[in-house]
Amino acid sequence: MGLPMSFDEIAIKVEGVSKRFELFNLPSDQLKQFILPKLQRMAGVDQKVYFREFWALRDISIDIKKGESIGIVGRNGSGKSSLLEIITGTLSPTTGVVTTQGRIAALLELGSGFNYDFTGRENVFMNAAILGLSMKEVTERFDDIAAFADIGAFMEQPVKTYSSGMVVRLAFAVAINVNPDILIIDEALSVGDELFQRKCFSRIEAIHSSGATLLFVSHSTNAIIELCDRAVLIDAGEMLAVGTPKQIVGRYQKLLYAPADKFEYIREQIRHGDESLTNTLAPTENVQHVQSGPLEDLQVTQENYDPNLMPSSTIEYESSGALIEAPTVFTLAGERANILVRGKNYFFTFTVKFNKCASYVSFGMLLKTVSGVELGGGRSAKSRQQRLMNINAGECYRVKFRFRCALNPGLYFLNAGVVGVIDGVEGYLHRVLDTVCIRVTANSDEFSNGTVDFDMMCEVSK
Repeated sequence: MGLPMSFDEIAIKVEGVSKRFELFNLPSDQLKQFILPKLQRMAGVDQKVYFREFWALRDISIDIKKGESIGIVGRNGSGKSSLLEIITGTLSPTTGVVTTQGRIAALLELGSGFNYDFTGRENVFMNAAILGLSMKEVTERFDDIAAFADIGAFMEQPVKTYSSGMVVRLAFAVAINVNPDILIIDEALSVGDELFQRKCFSRIEAIHSSGATLLFVSHSTNAIIELCDRAVLIDAGEMLAVGTPKQIVGRYQKLLYAPADKFEYIREQIRHGDESLTNTLAPTENVQHVQSGPLEDLQVTQENYDPNLMPSSTIEYESSGALIEAPTVFTLAGERANILVRGKNYFFTFTVKFNKCASYVSFGMLLKTVSGVELGGGRSAKSRQQRLMNINAGECYRVKFRFRCALNPGLYFLNAGVVGVIDGVEGYLHRVLDTVCIRVTANSDEFSNGTVDFDMMCEVSK
């Protein structure tokens, strides 16, 4: 267990935060609640309540240190946005305290903080002033803000004439140009086009690299894994788990795809840190190393199988009518292997047993890095019409994917999954994350680097 952080190390401190909302069935009930309890109290009779309580958050506590990047995941309505609003100060907690150090820039709901009757230029100056910049500072940075937003002449038009994408562009351009100590983003970037999203993520990475603290809510698990140092899983207003992004994303997905009859059981497992869900080791410790030397120095021309190379980060979804068994990588000659040679072809196979009748069934596989970034995969059917239409209970299918190992030396994981329709409901019938670990070695002194081998060729001429 690490030493507790001193106050000077902490950017955001959340202590016992809960948030209660009052829900009224009718508009008149809100008026009754405002007037009648006071009259009832004066008359000395029992006070009647005209609302229903809804607790969006319950007893949330977490310390986020300066320069840390935290991702928050959870189902819709879990309380993620309410927590961010409380941290930014736009919403007051019912109980608990939030302490922050430094300038906060936040992108919460679309267009929050904008006056839609004002022009883009006027909103830039107004929002930047709210974030603590002087008129002189905003004037000096306005050209950079306008260039990043890239909305052209619309900068001089009322925001009410903007598209949703233009609103996000302008809001983000302001937020990242005030040099925030804390940057808070709530899924806002999902609105922009791909080019703008990539520009935003590049700027987020630069801001984080400069020492700013990042608090990030997203349904994109890849973004959480790539951007964050730690992740938090919130469900029904409760903080269920905190850990590495890969661990938390795995638990979130297990909860998200849990069958209705097993949901509460899985939720309790996650809440109590059940080690059967996923190992708590860091990603680089999740496998036994075959050799202690650098991976780049390993050069073999023949595949082999090492029984010690076993993943301990495996997460298995609850079965919903099917069960994946015996996931294995084979050479084309049929020999089992988990030490693979870059550039060669292999089979990834598994069997699926069905204990319920299913239709529209498709099988899939996915390759990931140790940190959980998805590299690519495949599925058995290109369209819904090409899926297996009728499978009877008791039937068993063998699935074989052929793939070229176009990866540079390193450790990687494979996922296996099966989707289909049972009793009119479509979804995962079974899925296993990190079911097989492979180590890729080089077969020659090639000049490829990074993760994927694109078979690069270089020519230099004078």
